[in-house]
Amino acid sequence: MLGYLPFLLVLALWIYAFVDCLNTPEEEVRHLPKLAWVVIILFFGEVLVGPVAWLITGKVRQGPAGGPTPSPWHRNTAANWVAPDDNPEFLKSLDKDDPGKG
Repeated sequence: MLGYLPFLLVLALWIYAFVDCLNTPEEEVRHLPKLAWVVIILFFGEVLVGPVAWLITGKVRQGPAGGPTPSPWHRNTAANWVAPDDNPEFLKSLDKDDPGKG
């Protein structure tokens, strides 16, 4: 089974590069026309030259417009974050949920 792994990895990269090239708008394709990249990926995919060339040089790669997307841990900065035990709204919600208080 492990003997098929290199073949499957090459096939997966080949398919990914081909689909990525087809889905890329013409204005984002660099160095060659889109049709030329499709031909290069198809003819040189078996030896990885075509897909790797496409992934490295064929497409304009840009990050998100506002910069890198922060992780959920970084969305609440220290300036606007309040600990639950210091948050009056949270403490009021605990009082409402407590069946012992009436």
